[in-house]
Amino acid sequence: MFWEKERVKEAPLADEIDQQKLASFYPKINEFLEQINLIILDKNQQTKLALCSLFAGGHVLFEDLPGLGKTTLASSLAHLAGLKFQRIQFTNDMLASDVIGINMFNQKEHAFEFKQGPIFTQILLADEINRSSPKTQSALLEAMEEGVTTVDGVSYALPQPFWVIATQNPLFQSGTYALPESQLDRFLMRLTLGYPSRQAEKTLLQQGSRHELIAQLQHVFHEQDILDLQQVVLQIYTSDAVLEYILDLAEETRKGRQGLSTRGVLALKKAAQAYALIEQRSFVTPDDVQAVFQAVAAHRIGLSEAETAKIMQQVSVA
Repeated sequence: MFWEKERVKEAPLADEIDQQKLASFYPKINEFLEQINLIILDKNQQTKLALCSLFAGGHVLFEDLPGLGKTTLASSLAHLAGLKFQRIQFTNDMLASDVIGINMFNQKEHAFEFKQGPIFTQILLADEINRSSPKTQSALLEAMEEGVTTVDGVSYALPQPFWVIATQNPLFQSGTYALPESQLDRFLMRLTLGYPSRQAEKTLLQQGSRHELIAQLQHVFHEQDILDLQQVVLQIYTSDAVLEYILDLAEETRKGRQGLSTRGVLALKKAAQAYALIEQRSFVTPDDVQAVFQAVAAHRIGLSEAETAKIMQQVSVA
């Protein structure tokens, strides 16, 4: 928007962001989106929002029917990001120790030693997370919030960056458990893929296995790239006018219901900053806030995306 660009001209962007370094990331961002959209067809906005979560350092939850590409998208994201990757298939008999690890007695050394679980990675795909019990699900809480996990009173730091990509099936399906609200709040975004278009589905029928296509992809980013980008996101300029707009949206969600928490408001700002970066701008506009609002807010306030969109429509941009 023109008014926002005029405000940004007054901001000390050059002192806060290395514009040349920022611009150096743009080709990689474009390549990442191009590559992943060759795998996940007709879902450009969902893949952009998923990348937005990674740059913002927030975890992402994919919720949909089985067989619509949730796991394929998660695997593609991990591969292109160039980070260490582990996958956990959650089941109803899984224990918390199967996720974080366990202390085992070493008879040779006559001492207990910690055996790391699959959570000790940089990208963790928690597949069908709601098929395990709430107790097992909660094993991820500390890791998702603090980047550490505690076993028998001892805390272990997780590799950085640490990103959880979780998938869950609709709750009306048998053998599922609802995620606790406290854990839902740890996900920066909840995304839904939905059915592909007819043309996209025809292309899927004509092409080979998605797994083979993923294996052919080259890493676009590396560990240091992701760490740098997560720091750059924090420096994306957000004007007072945009902050007021974010607060107006939060206030609207709280009318007659349990609305966005302060953590949710902070998440909305950070997601908008990451989206602005993907759009190759060093400042946030209301359009960026609107682009991420449903994905950030809906699961936190217990509404559908359509209902959350109606809330957004009731707030005007000053």
